Amino acid sequence: MSEAIVLFFEKLNLTKEAIVFLISILPVVELRGAIPVGVALGIPSWTLYFLAVLGNCLPIPLIIFLARPFINWLLKTRLFRGFGNWLENKVRKHSDKVLKYEVFGLMLFVAIPLPGTGAWTGALVAALMDIRLKKAFPSIFLGVMIAGIIMLFGSNIVKFLIGLF
Repeated sequence: MSEAIVLFFEKLNLTKEAIVFLISILPVVELRGAIPVGVALGIPSWTLYFLAVLGNCLPIPLIIFLARPFINWLLKTRLFRGFGNWLENKVRKHSDKVLKYEVFGLMLFVAIPLPGTGAWTGALVAALMDIRLKKAFPSIFLGVMIAGIIMLFGSNIVKFLIGLF
């Protein structure tokens, strides 16, 4: 899947750095997909880390401000009510992990590089749990930074191991 994303952005004649930045903004893929792509493209580690963290954190304030009104709108429409319920249930499923430790839990939730635990989901959880932006953003930002270090380290190890063969 990451190859298809890179090919799409390469057709737009973007630089390698712009590709990594844009991939890190995308939901689901986020920094967890952008860093392995950047390592494969040969972007220097510090540049890659900075671009991926910045891109992944860029949509967080918008998500926190707009998630609750958007989900409420979905729930009011007959056509999108099912999707709204699914989205709310998905986020609430993860919220119990965060509720126990609140801000620290939100950071840990975002930091663990597993599917469904990134900055987008963390921001949705924060919005639905009514955690204010000034508390949520630093937690999510630290979580993204930790996830970035883990992904950078892991991606470079994989690149090294592949290079052995």
